[in-house]
Amino acid sequence: MINNGHLFLTDVRELRARARMNIEKGAVTAAYQGDATQTIEILQSVLATEIVCVLRYTMNAVTASGLSSQSVKAEFDEHAKEEQTHMRAVAERISQLGGKPNFNPEGLATRSASEYTEGATLIDMIRENLIAERIACDHYQELIRFFADKDSATRVMIEGILVNEQEHATDMQDLLTAHEKNPKR
Repeated sequence: MINNGHLFLTDVRELRARARMNIEKGAVTAAYQGDATQTIEILQSVLATEIVCVLRYTMNAVTASGLSSQSVKAEFDEHAKEEQTHMRAVAERISQLGGKPNFNPEGLATRSASEYTEGATLIDMIRENLIAERIACDHYQELIRFFADKDSATRVMIEGILVNEQEHATDMQDLLTAHEKNPKR
């Protein structure tokens, strides 16, 4: 069908009729090619990972100490806020797909891809955050390939989170390099 010079693969009347069917499914339409139940389960793990990251970065921001800890604390705080934004986006996507986001702290560590590890020193904290970011980057790249064209909305969300996680990894690598060169900082 051609409408105002644009080629549409589906007739607009057909789109309108399909939209009226199964309206109780919300955002999950007939065009959705993923498995909503499986996607929700996967996203529960992503949600847990983001919650653990929020908790770890927040703890690090509160407990970091040392001569140059103020700038590192600020970086940890910034990352905690960004991880919270990721957490919220993932929870919203779970809800869109008809699921209930699992914020229950019981079992959180087993649902998360990353670990909650408290470093004893500033360098340990930075290193543990870098490891967690690397885990997230690998995990999210796998998920992007998994979702591919089956669930483009979830894929695009994960791609956006991945870009931010890669920035976090770079930040942690830069901090680690700077502090290992001059540990008295």
